[in-house]
Amino acid sequence: MERFWAALSEVQDPEMPVNLVDLGVIYGIKETDGVVDIDLTFTAMGCPASEFILEDVRERLLRESGVREVRINVVWDPPWTTARISEAGRDALEAWGLAV
Repeated sequence: MERFWAALSEVQDPEMPVNLVDLGVIYGIKETDGVVDIDLTFTAMGCPASEFILEDVRERLLRESGVREVRINVVWDPPWTTARISEAGRDALEAWGLAV
């Protein structure tokens, strides 16, 4: 699973200068026989960038060796909070002048 986490750390949020892993929106990753299942949330319901994020996640994981399908499950429980942002994510946001 580590390679999938690393791959998703390359996917930036289109609205913030931080990757999805450091933002804390990836809740879980499982892989079985080339099918990768992702549990992912958004920072808010009705996120205007949601389709871009889903497309970027799918595209990035399909470039990984042996991945033939990516299934994304959007979850709202538990709800996302700023407490899920990693230290690196906080540093990136603060460097852009965004308080967290």
